[in-house]
Amino acid sequence: MINVIGLGYIGLPTALMFAKSGLKVVGTDYNTDLVDSLNEGRLTFEEEGLEELFTDALANEIEFATKYQETHTYIISVPTPYIKDSKKLDPKYVISAVNSVLDVCEKGAALIVESTVSPGTIDKYVRPEIEKRGFVIGKDVHLLHAPERIIPGNMIYELEYNSRTIGADNLEIGEKVKGLYSNFCKAEIEVTDIRSAEMSKVVENTYRDINIAFANELAKICHTDNMDVYEIIRIANMHPRVNIMQPGPGVGGHCISVDPWFLVGDYPDLTNLILTARKINDSMPRHVLGRIRDIMREHSIKDISKVGLYGLSYKENVDDTRESPTLQLLERMDEHLAFGVKVFDPFVKDRIVDHQFLNFEDFLNEVEIVVVMVGHDHLKNNMGLLQDKWVLDTKNICTFDGAYKL
Repeated sequence: MINVIGLGYIGLPTALMFAKSGLKVVGTDYNTDLVDSLNEGRLTFEEEGLEELFTDALANEIEFATKYQETHTYIISVPTPYIKDSKKLDPKYVISAVNSVLDVCEKGAALIVESTVSPGTIDKYVRPEIEKRGFVIGKDVHLLHAPERIIPGNMIYELEYNSRTIGADNLEIGEKVKGLYSNFCKAEIEVTDIRSAEMSKVVENTYRDINIAFANELAKICHTDNMDVYEIIRIANMHPRVNIMQPGPGVGGHCISVDPWFLVGDYPDLTNLILTARKINDSMPRHVLGRIRDIMREHSIKDISKVGLYGLSYKENVDDTRESPTLQLLERMDEHLAFGVKVFDPFVKDRIVDHQFLNFEDFLNEVEIVVVMVGHDHLKNNMGLLQDKWVLDTKNICTFDGAYKL
């Protein structure tokens, strides 16, 4: 039996994939309401293909509980936030989960940490915790790191077809865990040491953050001198060795906007480029705020409540609002006492901010300026409804002339 610890955006799909492949799985989470919902057959977040996967998993051996199970294999998939002041990883959830596993695990059990951590986290925090409890690593328990590599909106496909990395002290144990993941993962699975596995995941997300920062800095340069950044990027990308990403209103999610800070926090004297990229991407909500101000002045709009932000999630066609650029923008507005801006997102069904609308037409009736923060398909299919609004399109999806760009 596999006990998957943490049933959020990563843990739940992972547990369901193992169950669908025929393995017995118990998913554990301390959130009683979440566990009750799953046991009643109700998912706790939306994701393409998740409903079908849930149905398939329920047909096999999967259970949901608040208690850790006595078994031989644990997959720990709990949150790994960072401390905003120091930019260092806060390992408290991982440490808590490891201790709870040690309370019940069988001798020789495998503890597989899937949560994204900063390089050295397992050496600094997890090993000492295990040894403090009197367990011999490599004999009483086996320690591994298998960082997740999926993105909301495409989770099910990526679980099956993205390559993976297994970090292990003992490569033979790593190969056994590789075989476990091979039950559903059809892509290449690389076995390496734990530190390399930790670093590779953080490096992947940092690479993307730096490339997005370059696009965002280009957008600022082009706006200053009245150039079309999208046309420039399109032409530049025709070069066979150039692949510039698209600019946007900021970087959100729990990976790209967080993981680079782990390196900044741990290596402050060596991360000049990474720190600059983080600052550029974190500055984009403020840049959007400046563009809103310009448009309001141009059209003599003095009431901020006439501004509407379309999109609360951090990316297209999902309901995940973690580190959302829209939430970052609302925080900037709050700092400047700019209250009353309207908000709408078709995927966020519960009100999580002030002045959030749950009906698109009601939202449009209340605003004169629409700021496109997320390029949901919903908006692409209803673009005609924006024709009589002033539109700031931060995602370059508007199909009519006259929309303002970044």
